Amino acid sequence: MATAIRPSGRLTNLSPMSSVASRARAISRPALRVPTGPVAVTLLVGVLLVVSLFLRTRALGASLWMDEGLSIGIASQPFLDIPGVLRLDGSPPLYYLALHAWMEVFGNGPAETQGLSVAASLLAVPAGLWAGWTLFGRRAGLMCAALGAFNPFLTTYAQETRMYSLMVVLSLLTTASFLHVYVYRRRAYLPFFAVLLAAMLYTHSWGIFVTAGTLVAVVPALIGAEDRRAVFKDVLIGFGAALLLYVPWLPTLIYQTSHTGAPWLNSPRFGAPLQISKALLGGGMVTVALLLAAGSGLAAVLGSRVEERHRRAIVTAMTVGAATLAVAWIFSQLSPAWTTRYLGVALGPIFLLASFGLARAGNLGLVALAIVLAVWSLPKTAILENKSNAADLAAAVNERLRPNDLVVTLQPEQHPLVHYHLRGGLVEATELGQVKTKGVMDWRDAEERLKAATPEKNLAPLLDRVPPAGHVLLVHPVTTNTNDWDAPWTALVRRRSAQWGRALETDSRFTKTAAVPSFYRRARRIGVRGVLYTKAG
Repeated sequence: MATAIRPSGRLTNLSPMSSVASRARAISRPALRVPTGPVAVTLLVGVLLVVSLFLRTRALGASLWMDEGLSIGIASQPFLDIPGVLRLDGSPPLYYLALHAWMEVFGNGPAETQGLSVAASLLAVPAGLWAGWTLFGRRAGLMCAALGAFNPFLTTYAQETRMYSLMVVLSLLTTASFLHVYVYRRRAYLPFFAVLLAAMLYTHSWGIFVTAGTLVAVVPALIGAEDRRAVFKDVLIGFGAALLLYVPWLPTLIYQTSHTGAPWLNSPRFGAPLQISKALLGGGMVTVALLLAAGSGLAAVLGSRVEERHRRAIVTAMTVGAATLAVAWIFSQLSPAWTTRYLGVALGPIFLLASFGLARAGNLGLVALAIVLAVWSLPKTAILENKSNAADLAAAVNERLRPNDLVVTLQPEQHPLVHYHLRGGLVEATELGQVKTKGVMDWRDAEERLKAATPEKNLAPLLDRVPPAGHVLLVHPVTTNTNDWDAPWTALVRRRSAQWGRALETDSRFTKTAAVPSFYRRARRIGVRGVLYTKAG
């Protein structure tokens, strides 16, 4: 134990922890000041928004993949029909209702629909500024806004017609409101927390895991609380109000849970931390920089004896993120629901912890932030420019197809995207039969239905109805990378695609007339290839 001399001349003992804390506080004292006046903050936020908009529109509208086709297909249904249509899909309705309204104003083109995700991603800048500033101070708020402006996960999904950008912003706001209410005891935020948590639940099914994670985080929030009974009362009010707002959706959720799922996924393994690092933070360099710099700043706070609430805030925010991912990982061992694009729900607590730690790390934090933002600003548009080649296939075949020709999409979940690109007036089907709600994938008991499907039962009746000289277009998924086709659903799709292709190839009534597209521009997600047949006159 170290010994020090007080100004009075008396000796006193310093614990190792207090020595570490003193050194960490010394590191955290910034020599460089960040401008925090209102004019400077406004200008800085404006610059962050402009840079973010530039980064997040470099590949806007370049390509759609099958999930985006599904988003547009669902949102294209009549507004009041969307919640009912989602009984086929398994998702909650908030994003699709918002996309429907957005499309009414801006249109349903690739760039137009992706524009909603761009708008949501830009909200991460003011949301980060508010969250970090109100919780940890101006410096943390500005750093949190910068992280939200440059983060590569947001940059990628800003240019995708899906709900993941919105999920990140809601995660940030929900976590911040949770800390305000249950750690700092600012009860004015209680209604905001309840509404934001309900919005998470209505945006994506992983909102359930976020709810579980925040419930677990109540434990460290309670430890050291001055009035635990009051905190517990607010837990009942906040989570109870969110549940009350969610009650109207519960019957649909119960139905979806019984009849839809994600058989296209495998259970996650112990490489999940590396997956999280790569997907959310852009790789090892950024992860190490944040761990070292932000970690030193957080260590200074955790080692302090005079910042009890900040210490609890750090532990609570860590618990929110870790518990959310842990619950999702455990659940996915039983019913796979784990994939990279869902992980964005953890970015809220990550942004808050990183910005607070960097703010307390002084110049080290500024240097680390500069490195992180520089790495995040490097262009990575290739993965966005050719997500799918479905548009190429449609361009090659649309002029050949006539009304009432048959199109059979042999990866059923690709149907919405194929429908989006092909001309209208066609008879559309999958191995599961003729599509009733065009642009929507019917996931109800889909794996069982696909197992029971046969060319004789499901394909032959459709072929019989094709008129003489009519066309049949078989749209096959490109399955050459077999590692991507080993989940229960995808392996079955691969087999059925081959069986359907063989059945039509050997049907003497049909002649193969074209393979489309004539070239294959490699798809970054899942590619398609088409074979066009003509029925004998």
